[in-house]
Amino acid sequence: MALHFEREEYAARLSKLTASMQEEKLDAMLLFAQESMYWLTGYDTFGFCFFQCLVVTSDGEMTLLTRSADLRQARHTSTIENIVVWTDRSKADPTMDLKDLLSELDLLGARIGVEYDTHGLTGANCRKLDNQLQSFAELIDASYLVSRLRLVKSPAEIAHVRRAAELADAALDAALPLIKPGADEAEILAAMQGAVLAGGGDYPANEFIIGSAEDALLCRYKSGRRQLSGNDQLTLEWAGAYAHYHAAMMRTIIIGERSARHMELYAASREAMDAITAILKPGTTFGAVFDAHADIMDDHGLTRHRLNACGYSLGARFTPSWMEHQMFHAGNPLEIAPDMTLFVHMIIMDSEAGAAMTLGQTYLTTDDEPVSLSGKSLDLIAVPGGKG
Repeated sequence: MALHFEREEYAARLSKLTASMQEEKLDAMLLFAQESMYWLTGYDTFGFCFFQCLVVTSDGEMTLLTRSADLRQARHTSTIENIVVWTDRSKADPTMDLKDLLSELDLLGARIGVEYDTHGLTGANCRKLDNQLQSFAELIDASYLVSRLRLVKSPAEIAHVRRAAELADAALDAALPLIKPGADEAEILAAMQGAVLAGGGDYPANEFIIGSAEDALLCRYKSGRRQLSGNDQLTLEWAGAYAHYHAAMMRTIIIGERSARHMELYAASREAMDAITAILKPGTTFGAVFDAHADIMDDHGLTRHRLNACGYSLGARFTPSWMEHQMFHAGNPLEIAPDMTLFVHMIIMDSEAGAAMTLGQTYLTTDDEPVSLSGKSLDLIAVPGGKG
């Protein structure tokens, strides 16, 4: 089997899940998030774009309901022994197959947790699910039960994240020699992704972000490439990915003249990063991290140009996003604990001046000071300008 962890680790994760289920008085869980299935069993697929569900009962029994295309995938990549296939056919309703499966598992009238908040359960399938099961069992929204268990990483998981961080550094190393006037964004992007794959890594859970000139102010990937000019700005957000574990980074690189506005934005970004890393310790809430960022940005007069979040937890994730649920935003009461992998980012987009500035790094929390998983400094990166 193609497992990324020892079987004992998967067994320990299952024990954590069943203990949490007992605390919540759940007789079963319906897992639809692919990262939940991967974390619990090793099951590795993009087949969650179709209907599939991993049923976990309170005694630890697991049964996967999936399509025939993923039958061998599940057998090869996971610890799941019980696999039921629903049949593709005209007007198929796999939630009927799920109801039959739950009946066979003697779960009629049971209290069942459901992962609703996931891309693995579309709106259409959710409606079918509720229609089939609301009179069959008591359905509880347990979208974040596994997500919370995944927040603190095991030593084996941390090893994968450290490798992902090495690949993220390698991607930046591959990009920097290419960043100059006249350079093609396509070549830069290809070099970065190629470095991750050549190092044994994976495709990331979302696309790398690359944008220059006015596109440097975007926080999302968009199609289309351009060549860098003699005076330009290039925003990059990327992640090393290894065994689906991510370590993200973010930089805005200046080509040519460093404008006064760019320097002002960088100074605010660096000050906020330093303030956050000083408090990125056990007991600090995610909301307090955001407040530290917002206070500094606001003091610099950047309220209109900053975002309403400044980072999030990272881990093993699948398309369409490498972000975990837990974010640094106002009022989040979740407390930091040791062995979390947290991406902190500063993103300032001044549309009036046409200036972008970003700075981002992934950290491992400890009993005290956080550890940067990247070997790269947070210094502003600038390259000479010229004709382009």
